[in-house]
This record gives sequence, structure tokens and C-alpha cells, in this order.
Amino acid sequence: MDPKLFKFNTLSLHAGQRPDAETGSRAVPIYQTTSYVFQDSDHAAALFNLEQGGHIYSRISNPTVAVLEERIAALEGGTGAVATASGQSALFATIMTLMGQGNHIVSSASLYGGSVNLFQHTLPRFGIETTFVNPRKPEDFRKAIRPETRLVFGEIIGNPGLEILNVPAVAEIAHGAGLPLLIDATFNTPYLCRALELGADLVSHSVTKWMGGHGVALGGVVVEGGR
Repeated sequence: MDPKLFKFNTLSLHAGQRPDAETGSRAVPIYQTTSYVFQDSDHAAALFNLEQGGHIYSRISNPTVAVLEERIAALEGGTGAVATASGQSALFATIMTLMGQGNHIVSSASLYGGSVNLFQHTLPRFGIETTFVNPRKPEDFRKAIRPETRLVFGEIIGNPGLEILNVPAVAEIAHGAGLPLLIDATFNTPYLCRALELGADLVSHSVTKWMGGHGVALGGVVVEGGR
């Protein structure tokens, strides 16, 4: 379904899903499989060479997870998403994709405790340093940028202090320096605010919290804005 043709409530129920043509099932099935059948060797080669969309192994992609990814991407107005086992794994995977040894992050100081531990204790083991700044002072982000800076990060609504980040102002600073802005939007969800529309390049969520809503499942996701 084209996300541009439907409103938020419809997208939250149906985006990313194509009802099964054979059974007519309305609900999304849980595909409990690790591997997939290929039509022939050419089909397998096309999948492994990324020449054709499809599933190879459930550690990489799975039809059930793909619905979640497409649905959240549609709700955020993004071009695509990757779901992970937790919000922290989504954040870590994104950072390690963008950065390497000797790189630097400028981050809001108002963060979830797990993210603070990631920046202060885990990332330095990989040679990645973080400078924390006051989220209420966008100019502090500009002052903290160095030649080796590769990412600007913040939470729209800080957890647990609830400080509000001026995303458009920080996005302008980041883009002026040629840097991507990664926003953790866990506390607001796309229902209240779509960070990509405010200038963010990437949006991450701990799906465990407000998106899950029931405290019974762990999950994370990162959405790409297409810039």
C-alpha cells in the first residue's frame, strides 16, 4: 500500500502487509522459519547478490519482521527501516555502521541511561569518543563539533528528564557541518512527532516502550529518511 494515500490510523494497522493470496488471512502470520526455499540456482544467486528482493535467512530478514519494518517506516515517513532485538541494539548497529575508530559523536546530555553507558563505556573500547552537550542550547552542538565528528545524536524527549530537543535547530547545525542527525524518538513515537520531517536523517526507537505498549516484548528499529 502507498503510505501517501492513507492516514496514520490506517497505516498503523495495515502498512507493510499484503494479505495472503492463498488463504486470505487478514492477520500477519508469524513465520517461524530460519531458512527459505529458492526457485532454482539463478534465483538463489540473485538473492545473494542483492539483485532481487527476498529472504535468505531469518537472521537477515523474515517476512513477519519485514511487515514491522515497513509499517514503522511508513508511520515515520521514511524510505526503509531495520528492526533489531532491542532499542540499544538498533542504536549500536546504526553507530557502528556510520563510524569507525578515531571518530567522534556530539550528543545531547539528556539520554536514556543505557545510551549513556553505550557512549561513555562501550564505544570508547572501539575508539569512538562522545561529547555531551546541553539539549536546551543548540549552539553547544555547533561548538562541540570537531574535524573527526561523524554523527550528531539526541532524543526528542529526553528519558527520563523529559527535556525537549529543538530538532530543526540541531538539524541545521549538523547539516551545515555535513553531518547526519540521528534522533531517538522512543518517547514521542511518530504519532506525536515525526523527526524526519523536522530535519533528522535517521530515527531510532526502542519498540519495547510506547510502540509496544504492553511491556511484553523487546524490540528496536532504525528508520532511514532517504536524504
